[in-house]
Amino acid sequence: MKINLTAEVGGKTLQIETGRLAKQASGAVLVTYGKTAVLVTVVAAKDSKESDFLPLSVEYQEKIYAAGRIPGNYFRREIGRPSEKETLTSRLIDRPIRPVFPKGYSYETQIIATVLSMDKENDPDILAMVGASAALEISDIPFEGPIAGIRVGRIGGELVTNPTLAEQEKCDINIIIAGSKTGVVMVEGGSSFVSEAEILDAILFGHAQMQPLIDVQLELKKVAGKAKREFSEPVQDADLVQKLNSVAETPLRKAMAVEGKTNRNMALREVKAQLIEDLGEEYADRKTEISEIIKDIQGQIMRSDILEKGIRIDGRKLNEIRSIACETSLLPQTHGSALFTRGETQVLNVLTLGSGTDEQRIETLSGEEARSFMLHYNFPPFSVGEVKRLGGPSRRDMGHGGLAHRALEKILPSKENFDYTIRLVSEVLESNGSSSMGTVCSGSLALMDGGVPVTGAVAGIAMGLIKEGDQIAVLSDILGDEDHAGDMDFKVAGTKEGITALQMDIKIKELTKEILEKALNQAREGRLHILDKMNEALSVSKTDISPLAPKIIRIQINPDKIRDIIGPGGKIIRAIQAETNTKIEIDDDGIVKIAATNETEGQVALKQIQDITREAEVGIIYDGVVVKTTDFGAFVNILPGVDGLCHISQLTTTRVKEVSDFIHVGDPLRVKVLEVSKDGKIRLSHRVLLEEDSAGSENTKNNSE
Repeated sequence: MKINLTAEVGGKTLQIETGRLAKQASGAVLVTYGKTAVLVTVVAAKDSKESDFLPLSVEYQEKIYAAGRIPGNYFRREIGRPSEKETLTSRLIDRPIRPVFPKGYSYETQIIATVLSMDKENDPDILAMVGASAALEISDIPFEGPIAGIRVGRIGGELVTNPTLAEQEKCDINIIIAGSKTGVVMVEGGSSFVSEAEILDAILFGHAQMQPLIDVQLELKKVAGKAKREFSEPVQDADLVQKLNSVAETPLRKAMAVEGKTNRNMALREVKAQLIEDLGEEYADRKTEISEIIKDIQGQIMRSDILEKGIRIDGRKLNEIRSIACETSLLPQTHGSALFTRGETQVLNVLTLGSGTDEQRIETLSGEEARSFMLHYNFPPFSVGEVKRLGGPSRRDMGHGGLAHRALEKILPSKENFDYTIRLVSEVLESNGSSSMGTVCSGSLALMDGGVPVTGAVAGIAMGLIKEGDQIAVLSDILGDEDHAGDMDFKVAGTKEGITALQMDIKIKELTKEILEKALNQAREGRLHILDKMNEALSVSKTDISPLAPKIIRIQINPDKIRDIIGPGGKIIRAIQAETNTKIEIDDDGIVKIAATNETEGQVALKQIQDITREAEVGIIYDGVVVKTTDFGAFVNILPGVDGLCHISQLTTTRVKEVSDFIHVGDPLRVKVLEVSKDGKIRLSHRVLLEEDSAGSENTKNNSE
């Protein structure tokens, strides 16, 4: 039976439909907002599998037909790897959904969100988030939701719910918030140097605005929900837990006190191996279970020490930042480079400057986009002392890169002031807590090292949380272990003026306003401390870009001359580029950009283009060549592609009966431009030059007398 329910959000109607499409899925909904529609399905395996993690996969896919277009690739179909947008949206769905499954749930589960219709006004990502929760709510899958997603923008000081794609371009705050009935579970987005208080207001505004989406899902569950399958959270062996608790705390505390991540992990592995051996053959086949209990005990020790004693694993105070070291200009052949080290997290960022032809071209539902700023994040296995097969960027890599991209793009100069394509590559060399924020810091320094005229430095910090009942501890600059055993990973990046990007995930069900406020304010203190350390290495952009970077020369020409530069079949422009070792771009408005490896080659290309595009000016004398003769005069080429008429009466000072008596095709002829008509016709004269020469000779004779 088809069921439709609606909710009013941001002044528009959001509709959730079920019972008509994809009925064999465990749960399926069609979410429509404006003329954008997303089908979200969820299916869970019938049998559970032994797993120490939640076997959930989320796939968001955009069909080009949704926007009324045929894919532009060779195969003319949606194939290959997911786009960056698809990958990041899949993460947006996954991150708030994952903590809401019951502990120990081990049925393989797949969520697929498919964009079926796109109106180029309403972004489908929010619909996919809402649809994922709604599909889980009405399915037989145990799920402790619902949750909802919403986008909050701010235009002209006013907060806006779900701004359109066009409105998002005007927003100085643009964040996505996911939440439950009573709290916030995820935040992702960027802003233009706004304060912590303004960000908090936007988050709380978004949580209030999403309540109709929570309510409509609860109503949908009542009228269309299936009975949930039987599921009981796995219970640990109480006797085994007691045995390990009685013997594990002391050796674990000793191992956790070892300095250095590598040495500490080695000590912990030795303790675990010894504890398993001490239990004897009776527990030989239960190593996985024992390891999980030991990990829980280790986490409890860390959490209790932080809450009861204010002591962290590495001995820092709750708001203390690890030691920081910054270096620039490490690599001699790159356009800019910087190394940022914070504790045991180390990130190398490398800057490359290119021309407009180096821009990234992306096909999206809204059409083709050109990106002149790219940031690529790489996380090799050696950075955490592991051995793994190298492959393409993972979802995590793309998510961390996307966060750093948002943080840094706000400080970049406009294309009018800095006409380069900018690529930053972040190489994580060591990782023990927030390599994405290390990417922000090293990226900011690399931009300044390369002479990119940024508006200011950007730093980032990752905040953690330990919460037990009413006891709360907010941690600055968290370690990897504090992330794994903690309750929150809240990354905040910005300048001294304000926040440019943030990302928050939690492992508990929700966060309160008080925790968010404390985390944001403590993050600001840490960010300012990191910025001071960065400024000691490099406080402003270098005045000149690297001599190794391409030289960009920009000129404006008459658009009518574009075809003259290009030539038949592109022959002329290709010849110029080959001869001068340059790249030349021309837009429809007549703006020509020359990218050269050095100034000399750029100037040679510029002169050739100027020669081709130079236009005749009244009163200017040109050394021309006769290209055609007629009964009434001669056509003279005075510039490349520019001919004018020298009338028979203007050929000489005496009467000419036949043009051919005076001049022939191919003869040189010095002429002066008398007139350029509105329709571009050029009137030339050789006669006036003869008269001027004669007058000049006469004046010279008189003066000598």
